[in-house]
Amino acid sequence: MSAVDDAFHGLRHMIASGRLAASQKFPPEAELCEELRVSRGSLREAVRMLSALGVIESRHGSGTYVSQLRPEEIVGSLALTVDLLPLSGLLDMYELRRVLEAHAAAQAAARISPDEQTELLGLIEAMEATADPELASALDAQFHSAIASTGGNPTLMALLGVFRSRSRAYQVFELPEGPELKRISDQGHRAIAEAIVGRDPIAASVAAAAHVAQTEAWLRLYQPPVRDA
Repeated sequence: MSAVDDAFHGLRHMIASGRLAASQKFPPEAELCEELRVSRGSLREAVRMLSALGVIESRHGSGTYVSQLRPEEIVGSLALTVDLLPLSGLLDMYELRRVLEAHAAAQAAARISPDEQTELLGLIEAMEATADPELASALDAQFHSAIASTGGNPTLMALLGVFRSRSRAYQVFELPEGPELKRISDQGHRAIAEAIVGRDPIAASVAAAAHVAQTEAWLRLYQPPVRDA
C-alpha cells in the first residue's frame, strides 16, 4: 500500500474503533503523522478522501473533526461512485432498488398523514398533467422522495435518492416511445399513491415493486443513452 493508503486506513480504523468519536476534534497533525508513520502530505490527502466521503469535516479557524457520522450522510456519499456506473451496472442494482422502494411504500402507507396524502396526490396530478419529459422526471423524483420521507427512515431515503439520481441520467421519456411509456408510468405512480393514501401497506409494496420492475425492463429493452449533465 502507498503512504496515502496507510494514512487513510489508519484514520479509518481510529474512527471505526471509536477512538475518534463523532464530532471529536482530531489530534495534532504532527502526532498523527508520527503514529501512522506517514508524511504531512500523505495525511492531508487521506483527510481529503475521508472528507469527500462525509466522514471528516474541516471547521475554519478551529481544525479538523470527525463528522457527526449520520448514516444518511454517509450513505449519501455513495453518489460519488454510483453516479459513475454505466447502465449495465445500474441495472445490476435494480433488484435492490425494487426491494427498498417496496419497503418504503409499505412504511409510508402505515404512517402517512393527511397533509402528506394531499402532497402525494398533488404530485400525481402534476405528473399526469405535464408532457414535458424534464418536468416529468423532476416530479417523478419528488414523488418517490416524498414516499421515502413519509416512511420515516432518513438513511433509506438517502440510499434511494442515490439510486434515483443515477437512474435519471437514463431517460426513456425522451425516446420516440416516450409518451406511451410515460402514460404507463403515470398509471404505476397512481397505483402506488392510491395504495399509500388508502393505508394499504401490502398493495403499496406490490405496486412500488411492479413500478420499479417496469422501469428496469424499459431500460434493458431501450438502452437509452446517458444524458448530458
